[in-house]
Amino acid sequence: MALINLDAVFQECLRYMRTCPANSGVELMSYKRNRTIAVTSLGNDTFILLETGYIEGESELAFNELQKELKKAMKREFPRSRKVRLVKFDDPAQLTRLHQKI
Repeated sequence: MALINLDAVFQECLRYMRTCPANSGVELMSYKRNRTIAVTSLGNDTFILLETGYIEGESELAFNELQKELKKAMKREFPRSRKVRLVKFDDPAQLTRLHQKI
């Protein structure tokens, strides 16, 4: 869970989401871990985008919509950040864990 450049995270997230199995995905967190964006694969080219931070929301998207909405969400949740944390998960239940705040 190292800090990764924001532009590289976007490309890595999309590359992973193309090949990940159902009910797995990635979680992007700010440095302080108080704002997150989680992308979960539902299988057959459908994904759930979950935002927790400035805006609380969940949306179900196809892959081509995911690219556009993920970029918007990253600008909204990490407006001045250059580096974010990238965590891959295998079970959506892992998203409910408590994050250590810095």
